[in-house]
Amino acid sequence: MKRYSFPDQSQYEEIVCRPRLETAAIEKKVEPILAAVKEQGDVALREFTQRFDGVLLESLWVSESEISDASAQLAPELCDAIRIARKNIESFHRSQIALDAKVETMPGVYCWRRSIPLERVGFYVPGGSAPLFSTALMMAVPAVIAGCQDIVVCTPPGRDGKINPAILFTLSELGITRIMKVGGAQAIAALAYGTESIAAVQKIFGPGNQYVTVAKQLVSRERVAIDMPAGPSEVAVIADESADPGFVAADLLAQAEHGSDSQVLLVSTSEQLLNAVEGELEKQLATLPRSSFAREALASSNFVQVRSLQDGFALINHYAPEHLIILTKNPSQDASQVINAGSVFLGQFSPESVGDYASGTNHILPTNGYAACLSGVSLDSFVRKVTFQELTQAGLVGIGDAVQLMARAEGLEGHARAVSIRLGGKDV
Repeated sequence: MKRYSFPDQSQYEEIVCRPRLETAAIEKKVEPILAAVKEQGDVALREFTQRFDGVLLESLWVSESEISDASAQLAPELCDAIRIARKNIESFHRSQIALDAKVETMPGVYCWRRSIPLERVGFYVPGGSAPLFSTALMMAVPAVIAGCQDIVVCTPPGRDGKINPAILFTLSELGITRIMKVGGAQAIAALAYGTESIAAVQKIFGPGNQYVTVAKQLVSRERVAIDMPAGPSEVAVIADESADPGFVAADLLAQAEHGSDSQVLLVSTSEQLLNAVEGELEKQLATLPRSSFAREALASSNFVQVRSLQDGFALINHYAPEHLIILTKNPSQDASQVINAGSVFLGQFSPESVGDYASGTNHILPTNGYAACLSGVSLDSFVRKVTFQELTQAGLVGIGDAVQLMARAEGLEGHARAVSIRLGGKDV
């Protein structure tokens, strides 16, 4: 880790600098894949799955028997854990259902807004060394609550042509059975453009590798929407002398083990804590299965000593982390200083892992500084907000003069006449 002591604001950009994704080179590889799927449909999907995943599939879809057999392949304890997580995620996201309140802005003028679910959404669930069935929960639960009628999932198969049973079980628990054995940029193309087997969706959700990320960005230039720009996962911890060094080190490693491009930032008022955390990191790395990933991530991460928590939060807000853990004497009080963050964890018993899996909040969050302007996935991600208005005759009389004056001031006579004709040709 690189150490900084009492940095001033001129050093903030250096401290918060993220690894850059060289998108130009990746786009050159991804664009032909998108074009091939757009033109050749299922044929291209099978060819790319054979080339990249090493398996030639007879059917691109997961069968009913594969879904029904999934739970038998899992430990009952894991099935119960997934159900607990689902219940908590459902509770939190149901609380986000908004009432459609009608507002009378002036006598006889009524305005309201209604949430209408997206009809067709697509999920990308990564497979590989870390099959993210928890991400399937984070997408599927709010989509079902929102009322999305057509949900399709793409996830890469193993060399045996199978999908991780935890992913299948998680999706089947929510009634989602349209699961396609396709990964990578070709999966994003299938969701965006449609093929013989799958209709194009309105919005694509889910994380992935750099090829998936670039593919999502490219298709979003067309008619399909995406959840948000994605980058490597990241965590920031702000701590004072009261923090437990072992807890801090564990939180940093929980993020660093995602991959070598993950980023961690530790900000503290205590030099003693920073030193103790370094020692704890080495101690815990010795028994961490994914220590090679974690060590690479830590090599490009920063430890920062600040003079005060106020200075620390100024740096944190400049960084705008995906995850922020506050380990101070008064975390609830200190949290009032947070402006930019994706999800915040308060106190010594709130590790970032609980948000990743089962507390109820959504773990699909803005990275790469986008937490300064974007929110994580929520119920709102799966609906459109449509506004309505209805005026009585008296209402139009009351507002009509103002509308006509404004329209003519902008040189739009047609707008003014749409009002005046309803008022018996009365012009202002």
